[in-house]
Amino acid sequence: MAAAQVQFETSLGNIVIELFEKECPITSANFLGYVKSGFYDGTIFHRVIPGFVAQGGGMLPGMKEKDNEGPIKNEAANAPTNVRGTLAMARTSDPDSATSQFYINLKDNASLNYSGRSNPGYCAFAKVVEGMDTVDAMAKVATGMRGPHGDVPKEDILLMKASLLA
Repeated sequence: MAAAQVQFETSLGNIVIELFEKECPITSANFLGYVKSGFYDGTIFHRVIPGFVAQGGGMLPGMKEKDNEGPIKNEAANAPTNVRGTLAMARTSDPDSATSQFYINLKDNASLNYSGRSNPGYCAFAKVVEGMDTVDAMAKVATGMRGPHGDVPKEDILLMKASLLA
């Protein structure tokens, strides 16, 4: 069976990702649940750090946080590594705190990989298969502070629609 693919229609162009469902079944099911419910539609990429990550999946324009579902178990120990073009779950310092927010790796980020109990890592659950030029365009936008938040794009990068592809 082919891996699930999701298309992001963003204000900078489209991105198609493919999920690592075999390696990350809990994370993949969680992400697909958000996609199918329309949760991501109208959200923004709210944190962009060139040479690191572009993060989205939980904020509306104006940096208003969306209510999400409960946290899931961190599957980073079984996940592929955080290399350029992979998507991984954002979380707090609690390894099992990921909900809806994700980031796209703008470069290989080995420090975000699982390396044992002392570094539980961040679960890379998908990879960009089309539209890396759009991801690279995100890395070039001007950012600054918005309230207490840093690295916020000065002009919103909208995720207008996330759709499951056949």
